[in-house]
Amino acid sequence: MAPKCPSANTQAIDQSSFWDAGNLNWDEHRIGWAIGGGCAALTVLISLVSVWKHCRNYNRPNEQRQVLRILYLPPVYAVVSFFSYRFFRSYTYYSLAEAAYEAVTLSAFLLLLIEYVAETASGHSALKAMERKDKRPLPIPFCCWRYRPTKAYFMYTVKWTVLQYVIIRPACSVAGIICEAFNILCSSGPYSVYFANVYLEVIDFISISIALYGLLLFYGLTKDELHGRRPLAKFLSIKLIVMFTFYQSFVFDTLAGRVIKSTQYWTATNIADGLNALAICVEMVFFSLLMMWAYTWNEYKVEGAPKTSIWRPLWDSINFTDFIVEIVGSLKFFLGHSGGRSDAAIVNNYKSMDFGQAFGVDGKYPADMVSTNDNPSAIRPRASYDEEIRLAPYPYSNAHNAGSRSPMVL
Repeated sequence: MAPKCPSANTQAIDQSSFWDAGNLNWDEHRIGWAIGGGCAALTVLISLVSVWKHCRNYNRPNEQRQVLRILYLPPVYAVVSFFSYRFFRSYTYYSLAEAAYEAVTLSAFLLLLIEYVAETASGHSALKAMERKDKRPLPIPFCCWRYRPTKAYFMYTVKWTVLQYVIIRPACSVAGIICEAFNILCSSGPYSVYFANVYLEVIDFISISIALYGLLLFYGLTKDELHGRRPLAKFLSIKLIVMFTFYQSFVFDTLAGRVIKSTQYWTATNIADGLNALAICVEMVFFSLLMMWAYTWNEYKVEGAPKTSIWRPLWDSINFTDFIVEIVGSLKFFLGHSGGRSDAAIVNNYKSMDFGQAFGVDGKYPADMVSTNDNPSAIRPRASYDEEIRLAPYPYSNAHNAGSRSPMVL
């Protein structure tokens, strides 16, 4: 017989209001209500200052549109957590909606790193920056495998490892909301194959693990190019929010029914969820300050330049067509079609290559991929996968346009 999901709410409903007969009715719930609301308002105020300053100094749109998306994370978490505390009987709906924005933030952070790296290469191209990199092992736990950042597939793969989360996490949230409406999610009950929560959490765990691994791989590869841009502080300000919200939710859920006991109007699950939501509201004040420092607008101030209008930056930050372009471009690459980018010729050539050729397992390449005097931008085949070739810091000189290739350091 299939188990029945226990209700997360009591039958009894508190009918009193925050203002009761003209006097403040200060019980524990209303004290938490006031604290959560005050912290959420303070977080929004701090974040508004950061967003305003970036909008008024919007001198690098490709970078700052991603920065603005990241700066929205603390106020989104604070406001949604406050409402999930205030309307605790609908906590699951708010928590699922809140988690969806995390995917947007991680994807925006990757695209921001790519922009930083592109600044260090000729032609403002991250692909050119990758040409300076050697073959190296993957990060733990896959360190027994090695990869070549110079390969055309590398950037598309890294983007896809993170951008897949911006598809899967919102999809899981939508599925969770539907399942909760039909009472088959059971987020407050025991894990069971009869309920949807266990499946959605497994999918989410795998997806975010891949996304974080892709971010760590790209950061480890490009940390020299990111020097001076506070990449670690920027990453930690996002990662710590994810870690705090995940682990404290786990702790409160563990305490529910053991240390945390139910009351007349609140179940143990309600109290655990409420404590988690209240903690998030308080924490976001500090994280908004950390993000104000890590993603400072001073990097983009131009002395003497006129202040920019706030409307274009705000529109850019909520216009996610760049995500769609990157996702479609990566899919087209892996399906063997042109991504419509400057490296379209390489992408088209790769569609005729088998796995071993594309990933450098052997030294065979199609004839039109081999470097010749008539085709200097093509790839030079390597004798074997283990051959070590170190590219000069900037392998392409101005002479590249004239048909010559910069020397390689063997």
